[in-house]
Amino acid sequence: MTATTATSFDTEWAAWHAAREDQLRDRLGFLSLTGLHWLTDQPERLPDVPGTWWVTDNKVFITAQPADRLTFDGTDIAGVQILTPVEGAPGLEVRHEQRLLEVIRRTGRYAVRIHDPAAPTLAAFTGIPAYEPDSRWIVPGRFEPFAEPRTVVTAAVVDGLEHHRTAAGTLEFTLGAVTERVVAFQAGDGLRILFTDATSGVTTYPAARSLSVAAPDADGSVLLDFNRAANLPCAFTDFATCPVAPEQNRLRVAIEAGEQDPRLARRQA
Repeated sequence: MTATTATSFDTEWAAWHAAREDQLRDRLGFLSLTGLHWLTDQPERLPDVPGTWWVTDNKVFITAQPADRLTFDGTDIAGVQILTPVEGAPGLEVRHEQRLLEVIRRTGRYAVRIHDPAAPTLAAFTGIPAYEPDSRWIVPGRFEPFAEPRTVVTAAVVDGLEHHRTAAGTLEFTLGAVTERVVAFQAGDGLRILFTDATSGVTTYPAARSLSVAAPDADGSVLLDFNRAANLPCAFTDFATCPVAPEQNRLRVAIEAGEQDPRLARRQA
């Protein structure tokens, strides 16, 4: 790598890293989460949340009065509001003053996630710890598509939940003397892998890291830049429902690149 190329590589990584940190500073993003409340078929009041909430016939019911200051789709909830969140999708947004109450469905269960711009986790955020970028972690690989997309089921960081992802094929690459083959999920025009490695639970978050990969060339060639291996939301908050890495994506090597475990950094501070 020439000096010019090295400078460009460092600059591009720094821009990516800064964009990641800016994304996490979203006042109603994942760092703003302060609660995750699972609903039942019994009407109940949630801690520090107005209204009454319950589930019937795969629908979430909310009863509220104008004084509760709950709104959905720009309209005050006065009486009964029925919501039908989609399995695995971003939640439906109920607003309560400055807070966002996100109604989600996960593995057939329903919950309300509380986003608060005054959340302590958001206020305390100072950045994402990461390994220094190193071009040796840019690795060539080859994509082999499945004849037909396959559904891969993984566990989640919340006991009892599952994630169903569409796998497009496998990615094979070599690190040192070790050749690895992982399942790759479709992500727009490109691919995404969820993986663990020998650093997981040591310097990186144990459940999974995520890596985006650009669309393969016509011959299946890809580049995997592990400097951009990113944490999932669950690395930062206990109120996320992220997947864990598929069993076949648990790498034997130590990938000392990308984002590190922010919880470990907080404990050491």
